[in-house]
Amino acid sequence: MINAADTAFLLVSAALVLLMTPALSVFYGGLVRKKNVLGTIMQSLACITLVSLLWIYIGYTLAFGPDIKGFIGGLKYLALRGVGQEPSPDYASTVPHIVFMIYQCMFAIITPALITGAFAERVRFKGFLLFTALWSLLIYSPVCHWIWGGGWLAQKGVLDFAGGLVVHLTCGVAALASAIAIGPRRGFRKEPFMPHNLPLTVIGTGLLWFGWFGFNGGSALAVNGIAAQAFVNTHLAGAVGLGTWALVEWLHQGKPTTLGACSGAIAGLATITPAAGFVSVHSAVVIGFLAGLICYGAVLLKNVFGYDDSLDVVGIHGVGGLLGTLCLGILASKAVNPDGANGLLFGGSSFFAAQVLGIVVVGVYTFVVTWVLLKVADIIFGLRIEPEEEVAGLDVTEHSETAYYL
Repeated sequence: MINAADTAFLLVSAALVLLMTPALSVFYGGLVRKKNVLGTIMQSLACITLVSLLWIYIGYTLAFGPDIKGFIGGLKYLALRGVGQEPSPDYASTVPHIVFMIYQCMFAIITPALITGAFAERVRFKGFLLFTALWSLLIYSPVCHWIWGGGWLAQKGVLDFAGGLVVHLTCGVAALASAIAIGPRRGFRKEPFMPHNLPLTVIGTGLLWFGWFGFNGGSALAVNGIAAQAFVNTHLAGAVGLGTWALVEWLHQGKPTTLGACSGAIAGLATITPAAGFVSVHSAVVIGFLAGLICYGAVLLKNVFGYDDSLDVVGIHGVGGLLGTLCLGILASKAVNPDGANGLLFGGSSFFAAQVLGIVVVGVYTFVVTWVLLKVADIIFGLRIEPEEEVAGLDVTEHSETAYYL
């Protein structure tokens, strides 16, 4: 039976998750140099159109169609055949199937958009479009099926409340592969790459935080206590992540920065995502603290390893998704969510092992296939812009426009 409250809740949550993609474009846009702000924003906006169409015609059925040997969904829902106003007993029995589909679509949109921060300021637009289309179908949809669509990792007991593995680990690992394969920006380690508009990044942070309540709270798929738990845990982890990053930066570098505060908030929000509906509020505080501390260190490590992850996707989203999945394996409690599991702290050693398995499998699969897709896109359209185009900036060379005329 369709429940009106659940349906309204999921529709609003879907709208909030959609908001996160233009919010991300603003967040990223403020961090790049002014000659690349529109090119960076355009990459996120393009994901809305491209992934939405791919999702309704084939992506959704690959992710949530009938299971085929644990690896991929069948073609039952090809072009949304049979996805209508009746509930889906397999996934969300109190809302129309089409509402569940569009809610999941918003996750599929933002995940490849997150990757763009790793190769910001140096990728050709048409090559990016091809890579995103292939990545959405060959990485996002299969991994989504493995965990949320009843695939083999779900059968092994792996849990991911709102996207620690499906969203943040996949985009973080893909970001690492992209940064290595595409190479650093011209002038990397020789000249400073300063954010051109940090207030824009702060606005993006606020909008992302607001949207995250739909991202995590909506993943309960109903108006219930689990949604409330996820909502509160999301806020606490974001708040503690912000404060911890600022404090660590203050102690380490002598001053807390606005960019650090924004980075800490996003780290906390990303890290709580897989655990939001499975842990207590006190565990959420611990997760937020660990996110601010460990993700700060992870961002510094890129200078040690020498890869140019332009906007710290690896250190924040990749490490955050990994850390959150491990924390879920340790801190999950069936006293919080009876449909979940007990973590290592509550005697669930097998569940912790399943979470580790999920991290390894998703990480390796994503890295290898991403690398191949980058090479394919480069051969067909070319990914890296020419040196003179990089000097001029993406706004002019790829889109024939300028963000600022003064």
